[in-house]
Amino acid sequence: MELHVLRIFSAFPFTSIPKHSRILSKSHFPISLNFSDSPQFSFKVDCQKRNDVVFDDAAYEAERHRLDAEARKAMAETSERETQDQEDPKAWKWVIRKRIWDLMEAQNIAQFPRPVHHRIPNFLGASVAANKLSELEEFKGAKCVKVNPDTPQKQVRFLTLDGGKKLLTPQPRLRTGFFSVLESSMLSPGTIKEACTSAGVAKYGRPIGLDEKIQVDLIVIGSVAVDPRTGARLGKGEGFAELEYGMLRYMGAIDDSTPVVTSVHDEQLVDDIPVNKLLIHDVPVDIICTPTQVIFTNTSIPKPQGIYWEKLSPEKLSQIRILRQLKSKIEQETGQKLPTGPSEKLPPTAQRRR
Repeated sequence: MELHVLRIFSAFPFTSIPKHSRILSKSHFPISLNFSDSPQFSFKVDCQKRNDVVFDDAAYEAERHRLDAEARKAMAETSERETQDQEDPKAWKWVIRKRIWDLMEAQNIAQFPRPVHHRIPNFLGASVAANKLSELEEFKGAKCVKVNPDTPQKQVRFLTLDGGKKLLTPQPRLRTGFFSVLESSMLSPGTIKEACTSAGVAKYGRPIGLDEKIQVDLIVIGSVAVDPRTGARLGKGEGFAELEYGMLRYMGAIDDSTPVVTSVHDEQLVDDIPVNKLLIHDVPVDIICTPTQVIFTNTSIPKPQGIYWEKLSPEKLSQIRILRQLKSKIEQETGQKLPTGPSEKLPPTAQRRR
């Protein structure tokens, strides 16, 4: 008789558990199940209890890497398609992004994960830039900091928790949920570093909804390129940072005075982002931290006031459950149907499993 062992770790938010993970009752921990009615197989389920929820580390990471690979492939296809169409209003953005990604790889200032193309690029000196960010008065005085989930800002997430602040982190690409809140009081000293990873947020974070009453004092955002003269910023091209910003505005968690900071390598500083071509939902930055300097942009670019539904395609909306919920909520509250943006062709690999 063969013995098959399935090890399941807990603390995965129920909304994020991959289909192949198995949830067991709290009363079943620890548990060992042997299905002896089968003459060929015996299954032993070995579970670990963390925060009363089941978490399968390996399954989570495998699913995350699969979806990330799909998303990068989709963005590569989108980039090629929009760059070739010179009349596309986003074509110029891809030219700048590609230049920066190519430069970082050529100069070997990129760090794991590589290649950095179609990512918020991790860079040499990311921790140094994070430390400079933590010395800002805006950071020191913040009680709650929203930080993007990308690798180059991992040290910022650690410094936020280590400093006793509340950390607000979005689910990657908003594909499994909305935001998660973490506080050092929820963690042991040995788990703070783990909590700064994507899997750690899923394990130890408390998922919140659109009705959560929360005040965000500082926003840390990842960038591919940023102009220090104007505060104009380019992300990797999926638009999730803008959607997250818009939803926080809807919730009343932020306003125009909430500082937006980014940490980048000095080689990611550019001077050719045309402000007049930015879209209404593009988020500018107030402060830039690099490994060598801190720049206050004094940006005059208006910050988005919410979600611009007329810019959001039905295809994009179909990918993000929390956006559909928000749209339905607003329509029910106002009794009016919100506009929908023009349809766009998304590569099949951009579709997310529910």
